[in-house]
Amino acid sequence: MSISLIARNISIIIFFANMLFAFIIIFLSRKNPGTTWAWVLVLMFIPVLGFFLYLFLGQDVHRIKIFTEKARQDEKKLKKTFPVLSRENTDISFPAAERHKDLVRLHLNNSCSPLTYNNRIEILKDGRQKFDALIKALKQARHHIHMEYYIIRDDNIGREIRDILAAKAREGVEVRLLYDGMGCLGLPKSYVRPLLEAGGQAAVFFPPFLPHVNIRVNYRNHRKITVIDGKTAFMGGLNLGDEYMGRSTKYGYWRDTHLMIEGSAVDFLQLRFITDWEFAARTELPFSKEYFPDKDKAGDKAVQIVSSGPDSKWDAIRQGYFKMIANAEKSVYIQTAYFVPDDSLIQALKTAALSGVDVRIMVPGKRDHPFVHWASTSYLSDLLDSGVKAYIYDYDRFMHVKAVIVDGRIASVGSANFDLRSFIYNFEINAVLYDEESASKLMRHFEDDMKNCIELTRELYEQRSCLVRFKEAVSRLISPLL
Repeated sequence: MSISLIARNISIIIFFANMLFAFIIIFLSRKNPGTTWAWVLVLMFIPVLGFFLYLFLGQDVHRIKIFTEKARQDEKKLKKTFPVLSRENTDISFPAAERHKDLVRLHLNNSCSPLTYNNRIEILKDGRQKFDALIKALKQARHHIHMEYYIIRDDNIGREIRDILAAKAREGVEVRLLYDGMGCLGLPKSYVRPLLEAGGQAAVFFPPFLPHVNIRVNYRNHRKITVIDGKTAFMGGLNLGDEYMGRSTKYGYWRDTHLMIEGSAVDFLQLRFITDWEFAARTELPFSKEYFPDKDKAGDKAVQIVSSGPDSKWDAIRQGYFKMIANAEKSVYIQTAYFVPDDSLIQALKTAALSGVDVRIMVPGKRDHPFVHWASTSYLSDLLDSGVKAYIYDYDRFMHVKAVIVDGRIASVGSANFDLRSFIYNFEINAVLYDEESASKLMRHFEDDMKNCIELTRELYEQRSCLVRFKEAVSRLISPLL
């Protein structure tokens, strides 16, 4: 048989294999149609390999098999830890949240998150503020330190935090460090050795199947949580590393938002850490009063802790964003590193803007994920004609904030970006703040950041080059996969 005939036969086999794979994806997948067609295009342009990419990144077998059990265990832990919690008897009449009862009830139903209203909130607007407060609190720990991060770097600040944890472990403090297998793919095992030798514990959320290979790359624990003695907690957008301190020549100043919380909301950050720890470490933490101590009235701020992920029945954070935008009367301010919304959120934003609501969206100008950046500007362009104002943050700095602020009265701050990955595939956690003081402060931060922005007008957008237009078109096409 000639080489040309063999090549032709192979081409025919590949063609029919592609057709079969496309049939499987289209007719057996229950994904969003946009996501399904994006995978079909990948399959057409990258024959055979595209199907293996789909198995690696796109299919939901792991989600169905693994996360159903995790969700069941999480609910069991919730009921065991807070037996009085129910949708019927949870108080949602706190004055600051009175006008937002429907949002409170939404998160109670879709995230089992009751309203807590005795909290103190400190807003930390960059890495220096966050790490100064975090290091101080870590050094004061007496019983336990629980830390959960997507990215940890083996650099100056990463080792400083690690050494503090090891020192506290030697003092007899319970120390548990949980990190994501994908986000920390390059973290050497030697990093945690001093902590383990001191008596601390470490676990990896979805560890690599092989060194530097993670077959569950599509499911990432993107949460950033620290709980100290069950009384003080940190959460938000900042990971552990020098770049988040503004020490990176690549990114420059790193603008982000983190929260320090005291009060009953800490219990629900603690509970989320414990359920994630038990899933990753394959061991159950016995209930301890020290993990959930009685709370003095730390403050008067109302907070709901909302988490979502591939183990969730509902896309709680996405639903919360939608409800906040739909209820807006005066303003919607959004800061996000990645802006890849679905059709429902696009329509909500357009409807709000056309109704006279002041809608402003800020994204970074500096790119850490190019495809997401080009997709973001493409989606922003769709909103300009409705009256939405879009801002591109300073190209010499990096903006990583994840915040939605509505009417200067309520805000959602945490780890979730305004993109499909955060809504569907990532494990995320946000704090919804029913507090005018906090929301107003976040609005002022947004307005301060505008001084370092370029407004993306229709005229400016139309000036982009042919190359940029091509990048946007490709990125928009594959945006459901990003």
